[in-house]
Amino acid sequence: MTQRLDKLQAALQSVLGDALLCLVRERGEISITVSAERYLEVARTLRDDPALRFEQLIDLCGVDYSDYKNQPWQGLRYVVVSHLLSITHNWRVRLKVFAADDELPAVASLTETWNAANWFEREAFDLFGIIFEGHLDLRRILTDYGFIGHPMRKDFPVSGHVEMRYDAEQARDLPAGDDRAARDHAARGARRQLRRAALTPWPRSRTTR
Repeated sequence: MTQRLDKLQAALQSVLGDALLCLVRERGEISITVSAERYLEVARTLRDDPALRFEQLIDLCGVDYSDYKNQPWQGLRYVVVSHLLSITHNWRVRLKVFAADDELPAVASLTETWNAANWFEREAFDLFGIIFEGHLDLRRILTDYGFIGHPMRKDFPVSGHVEMRYDAEQARDLPAGDDRAARDHAARGARRQLRRAALTPWPRSRTTR
């Protein structure tokens, strides 16, 4: 295990060079952090370089560091974490990238590099509000389309913003009761989400390996 980690660490440092902002080796695992500007470039290198060959994306999720370890966090708030597997070399790496803007967190989509990123990125968008630029179908996947906010953010109220109920006739969730203000609030939230997801004119997917 130690020799394999030594080899992986040396390969990462040699191939990625100054693209590595941070490399942490702890508990038999290696985590690397890269900038948002070079995130997509690094992902493609991790997949394609013969010395690395991370063919599979195992998992991708968002993290909100604003209250990390119940203490004030100094630095960027939102990070996207991916776990990659190399079948060729039988090793794994954790890839981290911080979104540069806390108000509108956004990073490049990895769907062109690993198809498996599709639903994972939709989940991170839904729960954390992280925009994945280049994703061709970025919409909610766990909450209802009229849901307001992103429930895994540390500042999201436990009770939510609007009480919802399921309407069997319309086959969808609606604000509870006949509160017109609540319904309008939910509608505005849905429109806001659609506008946010459409901020960037995303190109069509290119042919990938």
